[in-house]
Amino acid sequence: MIPSPKRRLLAGLAGGAALTLVLTGCIQSERDSGTDGGDTAAPSDVDSTFVFAASSDPSGLDPAFASDGETFRVSRQIFEGLVGVEPGTADPAPLLAESWEPSEDGTSYTFTLKSDVMFHDGTPFDAEAVCANFDRWYNWTGLTATESLSYYYGSLYGGFAGDDDALYESCTADDETTATINLTRPFSGFIASLSLPAFSMQSPTAMEEYGADEVGGSEEAPEYSEYGEAHPTGTGPFVFESWSPGEEVVLAANPDYWGEQGQVQEIVFRVIDDPTARRQALESGDVDGYDLVAPADTAALEEAGFNVMQRDPFTILYLGFNQTVPELQDIRVRQAIAHAIDREALVTQVLPEGTEVASQFIPDVVNGYNDGVTDYEYDPERAQELLAEAGFEDGLTLQFNYPVNISRPYMPNPEDIFTTLSSQLQEVGITVEPVSDEWTDYLDRMRGTDDHGIHLLGWTGDYNDTDNFVGVFFNGYSNEWGFENEELFSALSEARQLPDPEEAGAAYEEINEQIAQFVPGVPLAHPAPSLAFDPRVTSYPASPVNDEVFNMIELSE
Repeated sequence: MIPSPKRRLLAGLAGGAALTLVLTGCIQSERDSGTDGGDTAAPSDVDSTFVFAASSDPSGLDPAFASDGETFRVSRQIFEGLVGVEPGTADPAPLLAESWEPSEDGTSYTFTLKSDVMFHDGTPFDAEAVCANFDRWYNWTGLTATESLSYYYGSLYGGFAGDDDALYESCTADDETTATINLTRPFSGFIASLSLPAFSMQSPTAMEEYGADEVGGSEEAPEYSEYGEAHPTGTGPFVFESWSPGEEVVLAANPDYWGEQGQVQEIVFRVIDDPTARRQALESGDVDGYDLVAPADTAALEEAGFNVMQRDPFTILYLGFNQTVPELQDIRVRQAIAHAIDREALVTQVLPEGTEVASQFIPDVVNGYNDGVTDYEYDPERAQELLAEAGFEDGLTLQFNYPVNISRPYMPNPEDIFTTLSSQLQEVGITVEPVSDEWTDYLDRMRGTDDHGIHLLGWTGDYNDTDNFVGVFFNGYSNEWGFENEELFSALSEARQLPDPEEAGAAYEEINEQIAQFVPGVPLAHPAPSLAFDPRVTSYPASPVNDEVFNMIELSE
């Protein structure tokens, strides 16, 4: 998941695999009580307004044109997809589709839909609505079909109408509750990908009435339609109330929701971009919770009586190598760097509690994880031997790029990580020349140029599929990595077309070993992002992929 549709980024705000958080404690909120929700209202002795400190504004309110976590956090309350996520895992589960059946060749899927579900504007959710959404994505042109706006559809579905590589072919409404999606070829991650908010079902009536696809401006600065700014219309447990850009988004409980509404009757996403200010807002009682707690803050918040949790890791932090740098083209140098890094010390010294040491570029819960993958254990002497074999017995100097003034789920404190790794490399004779950039400039440098050396970056998984990790990194040439490896590129392309999970898993195990032997970088750790809550929050539906819908929150009296 990437932070902005205006940038071609590699980061997300989704979290790792976690069980539902059950918290203890009881205090009376000092804020005003929330809105009355009619038959769905929470008990009068519970403040039913939940205030969450968001790190930024949503990029827009139409999730089909989004790729950032803060937009998706809002979207998940308003919209639902055919496929959801099994609570506490990253695995797909039925949502608006009660079930699905693939064809034998994996090129079509027939979905049986929930009946008697309505969009917020009263439009029925049915097979015709499903086809309207798929056809909408497929037929985007111009600005709507650019990577910045339709990132997920373009990258996962290969292209749009008329493109030779387009994955989607057609949709048929067999009857009101049965829709069949036809693909041009198998895609092993198809069902899992549908759990992304970008593929949520939206009201065809509202999209037409408010010109959902009438996007102006430019790829760098899109101007969203009236629909995408003020009329998002889904089937979810909350309906849109207002958006004050730079300040807050307000949602209200959907009184006609098909499922359980829950206690929360109003949500306020309050924009607080500074991590310290978010912590202070929690401490002062202005918000009920926030995400991406700084590792240095967790102990103090816990001691003060706040509820702090760590998501189980569904992330990867890595040290990448740019092989356009001549020294990094020598595999002995890449292996030496891998042996020089003490990942256990890195995790213990500077990463959050719950972080796991990485041996490959996917977490161990993902199909295709290789238990026997080649691993480069911490061995400074072997690192020095390899450097000498490569002709650098007198030492080696490399540029080391890292971002500043940013916290990501997989990289909560990049400056500290850089300092620790630099010290370890120095011990084996590798001198680093530090080059730091602000986040957006950093990603522009990584993705748009070859002006970098070894570098810190990572990824937060969107859904449980190996292609969503290694396919993102290594499915073709990129400026970040700077290498051509047709054998690896082809293997990844073939694996994503295997419809059988066991067959795909075996293929990805081989690919992970292939990556390990090639050493394009060093997988460092699977950090566990932290959240913090007011003690009145007694249960929070923590999700490995941030699939957290606030009708499941429980509040104390």
